[in-house]
Amino acid sequence: MRTALLPPSGASTTVPLGTFRTEAGVDVPEAALRLFAWYDGPTAPHERPVLLVEHALTGDGDAADWWGDVLGPGRAIDTTRYLVLCANVLGGCHGSTGPSSPHPDGGYWGSRFPGISIRDMVSAEHRLLTGVLGVERVRAVIGASMGGARTLEWSLMHPEVVETALPVAVSARASAWQIGIQSSQIRFIEADPCWQGGDYHGTGRSPRHGLGQARRIAHLTYRGELELDERFSTDPQPGEDPYGPYRSRDQRFAVESYLDRQAEKLEERFDAGSYVTLTDALNRHDVGRGRGGMNAALGASQVPTTVVGVDTDILYPYHQQEHLSRNLGDFIGLSRITSPTGHDGFLTEGRQMDMVLRRHLGKAEIIAAR
Repeated sequence: MRTALLPPSGASTTVPLGTFRTEAGVDVPEAALRLFAWYDGPTAPHERPVLLVEHALTGDGDAADWWGDVLGPGRAIDTTRYLVLCANVLGGCHGSTGPSSPHPDGGYWGSRFPGISIRDMVSAEHRLLTGVLGVERVRAVIGASMGGARTLEWSLMHPEVVETALPVAVSARASAWQIGIQSSQIRFIEADPCWQGGDYHGTGRSPRHGLGQARRIAHLTYRGELELDERFSTDPQPGEDPYGPYRSRDQRFAVESYLDRQAEKLEERFDAGSYVTLTDALNRHDVGRGRGGMNAALGASQVPTTVVGVDTDILYPYHQQEHLSRNLGDFIGLSRITSPTGHDGFLTEGRQMDMVLRRHLGKAEIIAAR
């Protein structure tokens, strides 16, 4: 392993990949990924088992920020025991090459950035780990939601590298419902006049409104119906009156104010072009494509895999994780997170995720010792 290329523990670095070709045949010259690494304590990085953590759609490579309950010294993803790696995906907007990145020929990638797949993201990460860093084996690939889709593809594309896999809150392919809800979000962004065909970067006009509307829809699929009703019911936002004689956008129910705030937060930190690119990649997710169908692909899996789902998940319902458990070729466990918060349960239920991760990594140690 070329440890000299790693950033200091807890920090990040941009790693050049050279020209990357998508599976659809488009070249991305001067591609790069932003890589975070954790390896606390005196043990040298090259002497540790490697864990690869995969972030979700609007996450980034700083896994300690969004998964701090389970990542750190002494936690389930123990940064004193493992070399933990997490890269922002190709197509993202937090240091990896994506639509908001400068184009080698001038300006920004914008509409010139190609459509990519989950497999493209994995191929870029594979080049980073094996080609650049010289990592030969990964003790476990761990990811939820879009990160779970990448985890599944890692196990199918590169079983020679992956010792075990832990996909969370994901399915073997995008369902028609998921494609429908996700393509609707894309259309909100593309309908914003500031979208400018995807070439808005550097113009001073960004499709923030369209991105915010997309986030409002998405966030409803991330949270649980019971949780939202218990939190907000039909209460008005304090100081506002949605029961007045005429409807007004500034007289809201409390849940509307909550969704507005979620939209504002994403508008501040995420690029609309990346949101479209990555959401489209989720629509393309299908492990069976080109592999003889979904169940045949799962049945051919050679990597010991634990599957995790959230019982109230609307976006990736638990029956989809049950389907994975019935069809994976080397299935080693199914864990069910009980939570009122829906899909986001993998983020909110730290204690349960801690137990799931410890159980899986314990199995991974036994498998590695064989």
